[in-house]
Amino acid sequence: MPLMPKRTKFRKSHRGSRAGNAQRGTTVAFGDFGLQTLDRGWMTTRQIEACRVAINRSLKRKGKVFIRIFPHKSITRRPPETRMGKGKGAVDTWVAVIRPGNMLFEVAGVPESAAREAMRLASYKLGFRTRLVTRNPHQ
Repeated sequence: MPLMPKRTKFRKSHRGSRAGNAQRGTTVAFGDFGLQTLDRGWMTTRQIEACRVAINRSLKRKGKVFIRIFPHKSITRRPPETRMGKGKGAVDTWVAVIRPGNMLFEVAGVPESAAREAMRLASYKLGFRTRLVTRNPHQ
């Protein structure tokens, strides 16, 4: 079952704006190391799941993984070879809106080398640039 909201006020959403930088969720809050995005775009439920699996497989059930994003936005798609008109398509998938600075994943309880490797493998599943961020001890 993919990540998606239990219920929403409206089934279909507008595309919206991806301009600007992330205002919140930009620091390492739960773990020791985080994967931070440097680009903007949409991150699909499949990408989130692929990253989660890659991190968990790399860490071999050690440590704890935190997913800091959630796909709240519905994306619609028309059936293939459909003529124009006839309204907006059915909901196809869900995405999280990603802006520069968003913390995507965090890991705790593992050494830096293991965290760096896990985040590297996760970043390969994404279509945008990311970087590893370490928790600031003076937070």
